Amino acid sequence: MIGDLIPMERILKAILNIRGQRAILDADLAALYGVSTKVLNQAVRRNIERFPPDFMFILTPTEKAEVVTICDHLSRLRFSSSLPNAFTEHGALMAANVLKSGRAVHASIQIIRTFIQMREAMASHADLARKLNTLENKYDDQFKVVFDAIRQLMPPPEKPRRRIGFEARERKAAYPVQK
Repeated sequence: MIGDLIPMERILKAILNIRGQRAILDADLAALYGVSTKVLNQAVRRNIERFPPDFMFILTPTEKAEVVTICDHLSRLRFSSSLPNAFTEHGALMAANVLKSGRAVHASIQIIRTFIQMREAMASHADLARKLNTLENKYDDQFKVVFDAIRQLMPPPEKPRRRIGFEARERKAAYPVQK
C-alpha cells in the first residue's frame, strides 16, 4: 500500500543537495504529503520549536535562484516573494507529524525509506572502494591489471554540479599599447 502511494523516482527527484545536506523543498514536500505549500508552512510556523536548524532551514535568495535554475519542476518558485523552506530527513518526518494526516504519515514512511536507501548506496560504494584499496596494497603488481579493470567498472563519485550562468572575467586589452 505504501509503495503504491508515491513512486520512489518522484521522491528522488525532490531530494536536493543544499548546503551539503540532502533536503526537500517545502513545495515538493507539500505535494508529496497532499497539502498546499501554504498549509504546510502554516503548520510549521505554529510548531516552529519542533524544527531546529538541522531539521529545516530557509534558502537564501542566491540558493533559491540556483535551485529554480537547476530544477525545471520548481520554476513556479521563480516569481514567489517568499524564500522556500528546505527540510532534511528529520524535518520531513517532523512535518508529517505536525500535519497529522494519514497521507502525510504514509508518505513520510516512503520518504524516510528513500533517504535510507540513498545513504546505504553511498556507504556501500565507499566501503567497496576502501576494500579495493586494501587488496591493492596487499598484493603486488601482477594484479594491477585486475584492479584497474575493477576501478573502471565502478561508477565515479558524484561531482559537484557546475554552476550555470555567465561569469564575467576581466581580460587584458587585445589591442597594442602605443609608445
